[in-house]
Amino acid sequence: MAAITVNAQKTNVDLIVTNAHVYTVNDSFEMLEAFAVNKGKFVASGLTAEIMSNYTSENVIDAEGKFIYPGFNDGHSHFLGYGFATTKYANLVGTSSYDEVIERAKAHFEKYPGEWILGRGWDQNDWQDISFPTKEKLDKAFPNNPVVLTRIDGHAVVVNSKALELADINSTTTVNGGEVILEDGEPSGILVDNAIEIVRSFIPEFSEEEKTQALLSAQKDCFAVGLTTITDAGLDKQDILLIDKLHKNGKLTIKVYAMLSPTDENFEYFFKNDPIRNGRLTVSAVKLYADGALGSRGALLLEPYSDAPNTQGLQIESLSYYDSICEMAYNAGFQVNTHAIGDSGNRIMLRSYAKQLKGKMIKDGVLNTRKLLVLMIYTILRTIRLSPQSNRHIARLICTGLTKDLAQKE
Repeated sequence: MAAITVNAQKTNVDLIVTNAHVYTVNDSFEMLEAFAVNKGKFVASGLTAEIMSNYTSENVIDAEGKFIYPGFNDGHSHFLGYGFATTKYANLVGTSSYDEVIERAKAHFEKYPGEWILGRGWDQNDWQDISFPTKEKLDKAFPNNPVVLTRIDGHAVVVNSKALELADINSTTTVNGGEVILEDGEPSGILVDNAIEIVRSFIPEFSEEEKTQALLSAQKDCFAVGLTTITDAGLDKQDILLIDKLHKNGKLTIKVYAMLSPTDENFEYFFKNDPIRNGRLTVSAVKLYADGALGSRGALLLEPYSDAPNTQGLQIESLSYYDSICEMAYNAGFQVNTHAIGDSGNRIMLRSYAKQLKGKMIKDGVLNTRKLLVLMIYTILRTIRLSPQSNRHIARLICTGLTKDLAQKE
């Protein structure tokens, strides 16, 4: 922001806010009273008298002592997916039973009729009966329409028999990095991680108009709570290009940090050029999945689950796959961001990261401390088996180290 000097000629700006408690979040975390904005950017900040002496505007807001914060940044979301949840999916968050899930799905279907019935947000751990739901109640409620209801973490779904039939899923169906849960030798209706994609591939693609509606709906909700930048953790080429289009025509103004879903189409299009950083849209990372989630018993652990001793979770892809994507991303100048929940899942990804970063610690005589930290942590983890407490301590060390390093660099 510009330093304040008293000028005889005032500068006209788009907005002036006065008499506020303004959190600047600069190096000294100053609290100021006022600021001036022009063409979407802060041009000055300071005391109310200083700002009013140097700037003029047709839009002056007296904040009357209210607190004003910089726009918040959501570091991990699924922005487009959230938009669909507000426009195309039954909201199942906060349901207290499977019966309530069914009732919400019915109400959504009555309001928005269609071939497929979609919903998201259920969590069996919030119910009195914490066992996974099964297809029978869905079959009774929706005998003629395929139903796909996604768990709150996105790593499991419950579907009805119609959806299983359309996707040709039966007791012999297997999929790498996923699971078709069986009950009495037949699919129960629960699909975990990569098994979800079998059914999802049959759901009709949303139109550009529907996607635009979802994005604008999500933006409205984000702005209402002060979110001005969001991260979308995994998008396809056409969706990223749509966001860029909406930015350019002014309909979408929220800043988006878009991670690439690991598809050949994305790699062929985006890796040929430098990462995108144009002020509104950033495309500089790839999203990978090492494992699933704890709630659906998909997080990959070193030891079996205490309440599911027959499983240690799911490894979504092969080691060679992770190595290959990390190498391609590094060579293209892209970051790799990985969903890794279990201790074993974390080790797998640290191994791939370390393999790619080895020997690349110094560039132009400068030591990259973030890369060094990854190698140090991997070296520790591969030689010893730590207690859960020690694993949590190391996770805090990683986060603290990276945060301090980023703060110094920025």
